[in-house]
Amino acid sequence: MSLKITVDAGAATAPYEQLREQIAEEARTGRLPVGYKLPTVRGLAEQLGLAANTVAKAYRALEADGVIETRGRNGTFIAAADARAREVAAAAAEYVARTRRLGLDPDAARAAVDEALRAADES
Repeated sequence: MSLKITVDAGAATAPYEQLREQIAEEARTGRLPVGYKLPTVRGLAEQLGLAANTVAKAYRALEADGVIETRGRNGTFIAAADARAREVAAAAAEYVARTRRLGLDPDAARAAVDEALRAADES
């Protein structure tokens, strides 16, 4: 099993976002299994012809999303799905708390989420 990533320099989507999207999709579908060790930031940057900062930015976003986890000097790995589930649950709880502080009822809060999802799908 190997990481198969391509970055289109002419695409409207930024290279770090292309990298983030592809790794997230590979993890979500199981093509990159839990525990798969990703290349180092420098190694992947060299492989793809990108700046190390570009790969580091994608890795930081993936880690924030719970897709990958860094284990210090041992490297960076695809995280267990339950880590993502925990992250989603925490984000949802934070959203609910904020909508309550703003005085939104549950229907209005759901409508805001639906609208945000539609907007994200259109972009």
